[in-house]
Amino acid sequence: MRPKILIVDDEPDICRALEFLLKGEDYAVSSATSGEAAIEKLKAEGFDAVLTDMKMGRLDGMQVLEKIKELSPDTPVIIMTAFASVESAVEAMKKGASDYVVKPFLNEEIKLTIRRTLEQKRIIKENIALKQQISQRMTCKDFVANSESMLKILESLEKVIPTKSNIFFLGESGTGKGLLAELIHCNSPRRDKPFISINCSAIPEGLLESELFGYKKGAFTGAVSDKLGLIPLAHQGTLFLDEIGDMPVNLQAKLLKVLETGEVYPLGDTRHRSVDIRIISATNTDIENRLKEGKFREDLYWRLNVIEIKIPPLRERRDEIEMLAKHFITKFSEEHKKNIKGMGKYALPLLLEYQWPGNVRELSNVIERAVVLAEGDYITADNLPDKLRKAEQGEEKSDKSSKLKLHLSDYERKLILETYGLHNKDKEETAKALGIDLATLYRKIKKYGIEE
Repeated sequence: MRPKILIVDDEPDICRALEFLLKGEDYAVSSATSGEAAIEKLKAEGFDAVLTDMKMGRLDGMQVLEKIKELSPDTPVIIMTAFASVESAVEAMKKGASDYVVKPFLNEEIKLTIRRTLEQKRIIKENIALKQQISQRMTCKDFVANSESMLKILESLEKVIPTKSNIFFLGESGTGKGLLAELIHCNSPRRDKPFISINCSAIPEGLLESELFGYKKGAFTGAVSDKLGLIPLAHQGTLFLDEIGDMPVNLQAKLLKVLETGEVYPLGDTRHRSVDIRIISATNTDIENRLKEGKFREDLYWRLNVIEIKIPPLRERRDEIEMLAKHFITKFSEEHKKNIKGMGKYALPLLLEYQWPGNVRELSNVIERAVVLAEGDYITADNLPDKLRKAEQGEEKSDKSSKLKLHLSDYERKLILETYGLHNKDKEETAKALGIDLATLYRKIKKYGIEE
């Protein structure tokens, strides 16, 4: 089926010219000479992409973009704008436009932009389908992921989950190491057996030993009865040792013996218990540095770190923030019996700009607070903590003209590079297609470091 393109421009001549051009590329093309007519067409039939002018009558390009994103969020929108309004086009891209072209534009430029936009849409669609397949195969409570980096982690885990191999998570606090450990357990052959979790840094050394290994009645003052430790409790299941890097060295030796022999000795007991456990460990410390300092046993490290998984912080997977926020809104709306439908216009940008030192755990906290404070159907910027607004205000604000120059340079380099490749690096043909002389093209190639 041919891709369907909608052209929106209040100048009929431009609509006719673009229709003729794009039909020659085997697209199914429709046009509208007003924003209102474009929205009606979009309601009546779906389109694979929309090419809209920025400046029109009552409903301009920015408003058309906003309406399209409400009606059909997945439909890519390309903005057409005059040179003097490029900054507005850049603003439109921040609000969801896929790309923009500057008037007067070249035919080749329009064709390249449409082709690139449709290819991006195809890739996104394939990725969504792949993510849905993975999420159907791997389900666990409260686990939500959408970024490319987390998708790769899930793909790696699919190979590891059915095995008995121990897994070692590296990552900052709050990135979801505990949830991933649960995900592994509830999809593994051990899913019907216990999942035991303990934070090694949250329990004093003396108590940690008895918690892990258990004890015999009379082993020490206060041991008035036998206590089964967490290691034997996890028999045939999974033991998650969070913040393993903070485990005292003497306990590391005892844990190593359990891994080597499959036997655990409770405190004060000469008899052992046989255990079959899978250990998932996690740390937010610099484990390699602790190995060098002798604070973590190397032999234990290699026993635990059969499969190493590095979880990126939330600030490195920003494409996941909106989806996670929606998930937490639904979750906390149910918990607090509220009907919050989503994020307000100015709230989401604050979430996307913030650095999230506390990662997903901090985001969850912020959204729960916002849900509780929200008075209407949507979370507003006022419902978010001051630190999010201060972070945005404290960012260095570059001079607008330098920003514009940067965007234009990026745009020019991209256009030259794509046209150059399209014409198999034939400089004369490239210069002709771009409407510039050969000498200018040479200067541009040198300026942008394009390989000849």
